[in-house]
Amino acid sequence: MFLQLFAYDTVKKFLTPKPGEQPKLPFPASSIAGAFAGVSSTLCTYPLELLKTRLTIQRGVYDNLLDAFLKIMQEEGPAELYRGLTPSLIGVVPYAATNYFAYETLRKAYRKAFKREEISNIATLLIGSAAGAISSSATFPLEVARKHMQAGALNGRQYRSVLHALSSILEHEGLPGLYKGLGPSCMKLVPAAGISFMCYEACKKILIEKEDET
Repeated sequence: MFLQLFAYDTVKKFLTPKPGEQPKLPFPASSIAGAFAGVSSTLCTYPLELLKTRLTIQRGVYDNLLDAFLKIMQEEGPAELYRGLTPSLIGVVPYAATNYFAYETLRKAYRKAFKREEISNIATLLIGSAAGAISSSATFPLEVARKHMQAGALNGRQYRSVLHALSSILEHEGLPGLYKGLGPSCMKLVPAAGISFMCYEACKKILIEKEDET
């Protein structure tokens, strides 16, 4: 998450126009920076997600994470570590863009409503959690499709694309199938998003204060 926040802050600073300048893009800088941050972190951490999924589904086949990594590399090749990457990237772009855009929008709304520039840690925690809930709920079907594509070769179902996976889930499980597991996912992601944003803002304040002192 901190890798994602670092990428977000870097890209946002680059895209945010200085006073008097025209916007560099016709879209909010927070959403573009969020999408870029999501893609960057996904590319770096995706193999670990796949290994975790394999260990969960194929119990008894692998001894541990390292054993799963070595067996997949030897038996299926390095490309297997990125199976299902496309739907994951398709999912992370709207998720991250929505998450960071919602976060920045809620922060602006908070400042306007309470007429204060400083936002407390508790308020940041709640705002970040709300942004996480919004983005998770909006993009969860894509997450379900990604997991189905990752496990497709193991349960006998093959999916040609994200749309094929989504339509197949709708056909076999109906609309509730696209949101299966949303509750537990939100229980994990929502507080995690709030805590991450709170730590991110707190660290930024500390670093800015140190820069001002020097």
